[in-house]
Amino acid sequence: MTPDRAVGLVESVRALADGEVTSRALVEQALARIEATQPTLNAFRLLRAEAALAEADAADRELAAGSRRPLLGVPLAVKDDMDVAGEPTAFGCPGDFPPAAADGEAVRRLRAAGAVIVGKTNTCELGQWPFTEGPAFGETRNPWHTGHTPGGSSGGSAAAVAAGLVPAALGSDGAGSVRIPASWTHLIGIKPQRGRISTWPQGESFHGITVNGTLARTVADAALLMDAASGNHDRDPHRPPALTVSDAVGRDPGRLRIALSLKPPFTAVAARLRPEVRARVLELAEKLAASGHSVEEADPPYGQIGLTFVPRATAGIADRVRMTPDPALLDPRTRDAARLGRLLGGAPLRAARRAEAVLHRRIGAFFGSYDVILAPTTAAPPLAIGALNRLGGLATDRAMISACPYAWPWNVLGWPGVNVPAGFVGEGLPVGAQLLGPANSEPLLVSLAAQLEAELRWHELWPPQEPDADSRAA
Repeated sequence: MTPDRAVGLVESVRALADGEVTSRALVEQALARIEATQPTLNAFRLLRAEAALAEADAADRELAAGSRRPLLGVPLAVKDDMDVAGEPTAFGCPGDFPPAAADGEAVRRLRAAGAVIVGKTNTCELGQWPFTEGPAFGETRNPWHTGHTPGGSSGGSAAAVAAGLVPAALGSDGAGSVRIPASWTHLIGIKPQRGRISTWPQGESFHGITVNGTLARTVADAALLMDAASGNHDRDPHRPPALTVSDAVGRDPGRLRIALSLKPPFTAVAARLRPEVRARVLELAEKLAASGHSVEEADPPYGQIGLTFVPRATAGIADRVRMTPDPALLDPRTRDAARLGRLLGGAPLRAARRAEAVLHRRIGAFFGSYDVILAPTTAAPPLAIGALNRLGGLATDRAMISACPYAWPWNVLGWPGVNVPAGFVGEGLPVGAQLLGPANSEPLLVSLAAQLEAELRWHELWPPQEPDADSRAA
């Protein structure tokens, strides 16, 4: 096994079980890769080097004794909005955060599966933006081209996986925050059904729009991580029926009716799909049609869905600001969003929550005619480092919506979506497309994504080994 890049999750599990490699060796290699790339990529907020090596040694003893667990001994990373016992959960913010007393439920389940958490990855302040930059930790950069962002808010997790620092990572998705960085770093990003992967100790993260999801280079790896992390805390308010998505990898999805949706949902800001991104999405549509699926252009009846998103998002920011040790240290844009959230946190928030049932019925009826939606994940390729971070609040919102208008409706609905790589544009910048389905449709989406992967083999492409600001993807 090469120490230069992480072997995939499925392959790592097999190699550990067969005795071809030790957990300590995999963890040492991961830590070395992370430390070597921190000056360039800056994917991690903190490392757990000493603790991770001790956990690796314990995993090796288990493996030697014949014990087997789904992820026993594999090094993984989690986003810094998830509690890891003994570590602070800063969620991209400055300030002196206390160590978490216990693992969050998703992290607890990964540990129960045997995973070794090597560190926590960078995220923008309270996960608000599709870039991963901030005064608390600096700039996280895209392994494909370090002059550009890996996206956000799970940009650290995406950069870590895309560069081969770890085989897979957890992120969270409140408006596309798994799918957007997956699209901009050439990864699979699964946003599961609300409640599939617990967000506990936040029973409802950002009033139900944020879910935890997985980032990996292959569909099988993303599915395995999702299965290991899935499940509920006893006090979780959302408890979807249990399912195993790994079983869908390699399963024939059958002949599907696919709606190609290129029109962005209505927002107050004009958003235009860039022609080069449109071309890559159309190529995927052609691949699906050539595989025997019925593909036709059709847009879901989104209506004024944006009116239901803003109260939930901003009230969620207000909730999180109250949890920070010193709100005065936060970005002025964060404090402004929190003020708006306090204004919208009463009757407007209650109305937004009630509207979800109406949206489920209306958009759910669309799936009487179609099985899956294929849509762009973003309207633009990865933005340059600093392009949004230097803007004021309103200008940030306008630029963010213009670049990323497609992902957030599925957070309002709480339904599953999967980003798949769609190729490269311009100077070798990755872009992606979403496969979107109705409630509890993860197995269907995973099956379709795996079918595409078997033909396109996107996981065989890697970023430059030593990326710099002038790097170009091959």
